Amino acid sequence: MKRRTVADVMTTKVVTVTEDTPFAEIADTMAEHGISSVPVLDDGGRLAGIVSEADLLRKEEYKGGPVQQRRLRLRRHAEAEAKAGAVDARGLMSAPVVTVAPHTPIPEAARLLNAHGFKAAPVVADDGRLAGIVARRDLLRVFHRSDADIRDEVIRDVLICKLWQDPAELHVRVQEGVVHLTGRVELKSLIPIVVRMTAATEGVVDVVHDLGYDTDDTHPTAYPRA
Repeated sequence: MKRRTVADVMTTKVVTVTEDTPFAEIADTMAEHGISSVPVLDDGGRLAGIVSEADLLRKEEYKGGPVQQRRLRLRRHAEAEAKAGAVDARGLMSAPVVTVAPHTPIPEAARLLNAHGFKAAPVVADDGRLAGIVARRDLLRVFHRSDADIRDEVIRDVLICKLWQDPAELHVRVQEGVVHLTGRVELKSLIPIVVRMTAATEGVVDVVHDLGYDTDDTHPTAYPRA
């Protein structure tokens, strides 16, 4: 059962800027390409940081206002105040950057983006060079599978290859990504395993089952006294 990784879904043609790119050019670049953030590369082509729309908006946020209010902001938000005065990517960017590796499994990348509230993350190779960028919409591609493909994989890889189950005893139906399992297994303890492994199949939205069993092996057997 092959699991797709970030390398399978990431965008490899990434819009980037250098540390010396001026503020206005960064804003124009992001507007032109319809992106909310842009990676910043150093002279060696390695990822140095990232500039987001929020970083650019600091300049407007801290513009003008009473002196006393600005001093209070300075004490509480020194970094944001510094970005408000920045004129290039070097001063605007956030670093270090939360990144993922090309070989990162898609579920792990999804958890990372959700944990940090990011829409996207740079993909960095082992040598530190930018390999691509992966967005939430890219990670959702795993659900763009046909019901027939999902059914075939569940039968072939889960039931037959992994669990050695007779497909004649277990019936699999897939509708809109939801897998419906009916039939019988030999042992009761196999039911949660079948359900769990089916749910782990790429593209599966949910698993609904009505599985029976021949033997209940979930309770210890009472042996007669000698």
